[in-house]
Amino acid sequence: MDYLFTPATQARLDTGNLIQPATKTGKLLPAARDPVTGEFVEIGKIFYQSTTATLSDRGILGLLAQLSGGGPVQPLIAPAYVTAAPLQLPQTHQGFQKIYRMLNCLKINLAVMQATAAVIGIGGVSNTVLPAVNFDQVLKIREEAKHQKLKIKDGFIDLRHILKDRGVEVIQQIFKVAHDPNFEMHRQKLVNGYDIFSKAVKRCQSALTVPDIKLRNSEINSGRDMLFQALKIYENPSLLEGLCSAGQLRQMECVWAIDLAIGITFQLQRSYDTVISRLKELQSKIRQDILTVVKGCQSPSELDFLFPEVTRILGHDLSVIEFWHQEVDWMQTLSPKEQHQLARLDKLSSDTLKSSIYTTFTVLAAEPSLYENLKQKSHFLSLRDQLAFAVSPELRRGYEFYVSQQAIATGYQALAASNWQEISDLTVANLYYFFQMREDSTENYPTEDELETPSWYFPKTLKNEVRCS
Repeated sequence: MDYLFTPATQARLDTGNLIQPATKTGKLLPAARDPVTGEFVEIGKIFYQSTTATLSDRGILGLLAQLSGGGPVQPLIAPAYVTAAPLQLPQTHQGFQKIYRMLNCLKINLAVMQATAAVIGIGGVSNTVLPAVNFDQVLKIREEAKHQKLKIKDGFIDLRHILKDRGVEVIQQIFKVAHDPNFEMHRQKLVNGYDIFSKAVKRCQSALTVPDIKLRNSEINSGRDMLFQALKIYENPSLLEGLCSAGQLRQMECVWAIDLAIGITFQLQRSYDTVISRLKELQSKIRQDILTVVKGCQSPSELDFLFPEVTRILGHDLSVIEFWHQEVDWMQTLSPKEQHQLARLDKLSSDTLKSSIYTTFTVLAAEPSLYENLKQKSHFLSLRDQLAFAVSPELRRGYEFYVSQQAIATGYQALAASNWQEISDLTVANLYYFFQMREDSTENYPTEDELETPSWYFPKTLKNEVRCS
């Protein structure tokens, strides 16, 4: 994570007059503190990393960070306010408002995700429909819903108006799904689940206004019980039946949103160990769910849909959840006095933040351009595996072993790398499928020239990137 402070505070940080506290693992937190008095001076704004980590710079997320140059954290599923609220505990009016908005944000996210899932419907979906409810459209729909320009009814948003410019086929798809008896059963379960979720959120929000702590906790407990009821409905495996990979991702995103809301309720009661445990489990679940979706992707059009969304979840949502986890862990080390002082700190005003963000950082918008660049250098299966590597980097090892064995066995010694850490995911996946094609074919083996430019493109710098063994 990168952090933005006001110029005056940043100047004091640079000279050592102020310091940033760190977690047990050494990660800096977005707070500025006087090392002499121990007083907290300011809470900064969180940004997407502008530098790459050693293990990610060879893959999709590393390329994404390089291309974007950093920008505001804009999570897709996690509440946008999660990066503003946890440090400021909800004992103050300001803290209450932030928690209130976090829960509201999750409610909107859930409605948007299941509304766009409804457009996708059950079964196959055309190449025209998927782009109409892709990552960019979700951000647009979410913004409209946040400003109450789109109404949520029974947990769904009627998207016909906002999607009318996407073509007749998209509108026809919406009507088709609305009258599909298979989807109607699916839809009714979600209507019931969303109703419970919505009532649970309202109950938790109302609990924040109760001055009696015992009664407040009782109300939060009741609201959380309702959230678990909603979670059980949304986690029902039957809701994934018949959905394409794009629809499955949308359904899983609904589950994650409810899980995050449950985490907020535990934080409201200062059950920090429980919050940390649930956030760790959720991070693992998100990765496993995404991996299941990516592996099940069957077509380039579905991958076009998944790529920008998955990279955003990996680069932003998981980063936000990890930050939340680290922050809660650190908060337990603070005294009640320090927690109270931190809770009373005013953040930068919205106008100052907006001005600073756009003059200091480039807004992240690299996912589409990165994907188009990779598509020119990979075929569908290779690109799908590169996305899987981003989700679960350990998957690469099996590919590396296979490439090394095949390179030695077939006489392509230059393709048996001696240091895989320096080889990109793109090259590893492309080499894997090159040898797969060789193994499956009984004739017309490629020549040395064809190796440079097979039917799906290898980077021209391949021999420079892969060191000789």
